[in-house]
Amino acid sequence: MEKGKISSLQMAFMMYPTIVATAILGVPSITAKYAKTDLWLSPILASLIGYATVYIAYKLHKLYPKQTVIQFSEQIIGRIPGKILGFLFLFFYIPITGQILRSYGEYIVDSFLVKTPISVIMASMILLCAFIVCGGIEVLGRAAQLFVPVFIIPILLLIILLGPDLEFKNIFPVLGNGIMPPIKGSIVPGGWFSEFFLIIFILPFLADMKKGMKHGMMTVFAVMMTLVVVNLIVLFVLGSTTSTKNYPLMNVSRYISLADFFEHLESAIMAVWIVGAFVKISVFYYAAALGTAQWLNLSDYRPVVWPIGILIVEFSFWSYPSAMDVSRFDIIAFPFYGVLMQTLIPLLLLVIAVVKRNRQRKKGSNSS
Repeated sequence: MEKGKISSLQMAFMMYPTIVATAILGVPSITAKYAKTDLWLSPILASLIGYATVYIAYKLHKLYPKQTVIQFSEQIIGRIPGKILGFLFLFFYIPITGQILRSYGEYIVDSFLVKTPISVIMASMILLCAFIVCGGIEVLGRAAQLFVPVFIIPILLLIILLGPDLEFKNIFPVLGNGIMPPIKGSIVPGGWFSEFFLIIFILPFLADMKKGMKHGMMTVFAVMMTLVVVNLIVLFVLGSTTSTKNYPLMNVSRYISLADFFEHLESAIMAVWIVGAFVKISVFYYAAALGTAQWLNLSDYRPVVWPIGILIVEFSFWSYPSAMDVSRFDIIAFPFYGVLMQTLIPLLLLVIAVVKRNRQRKKGSNSS
């Protein structure tokens, strides 16, 4: 079905923008509503879900090395329950990809292309993603490797250029209201960290499988540090007003002004967002297409790429009538829905698989 092979480093390059792309824009304001000046602690606590998810995914992969969750679910809990669970995973990933696409479209229309129909923006993005998904895992890995520097450099430039505007006193008091506010603030980012379960669709195609968990854990750490730094930068510049902004990083970029010439760097943030969204949508799209083909027992996933793309666009309109509904889903529903589907259910599968393996070993030792 998929003949390509990528390195574990390329997997890391794929997963880093997949998590960070949507998080850097919304996380500062969401965490600030709960954690106030301790918003920088929330990504650290949320990353625990990321570490747990990578560990669970890798352990499942070790038990069933050539298969994805759609395939080994049938072996763990039986054919019919496995098919039902596989369908639930697909019904999770396809609408979620539509939601990511809608968030991308809403951001571009709200911030830049005000008069462009959102359908044109979303359709053009899904068309680009469809071509790269058709190319296979190798093309996706190389594209991510190419785009990650484009993704990181503008963020680093932003941090350097904001130096004169940073008010370090905004961080105080630290834990003034105890640990509970940062814990509450970590719930929403925790949903994004659960997306690391997508590596279950990538691990079977690694050329260096033994390094899979190491690079997965390193990516979780890199994402955590990025979110901590972004949250701190936003806090140092905006202070207590962070929670009132929809896209705090965009507001922060407007503070940059060098010699009244080098300013208005919102375009750099837009570039980061578009590149990150492209990689993120492509990875989710690939998982949805590959999973659908495996669920239908097809020999190749490419025939389903275009139908899945149409479904993704349709779900982006069906599921969310307005930008407010998209934001509400991100804050209220997805943290719990995402952790349930991508961390808790895989954990249950892992427990059942380990128990079954132990029973088979005991039976084998008793019979011998």
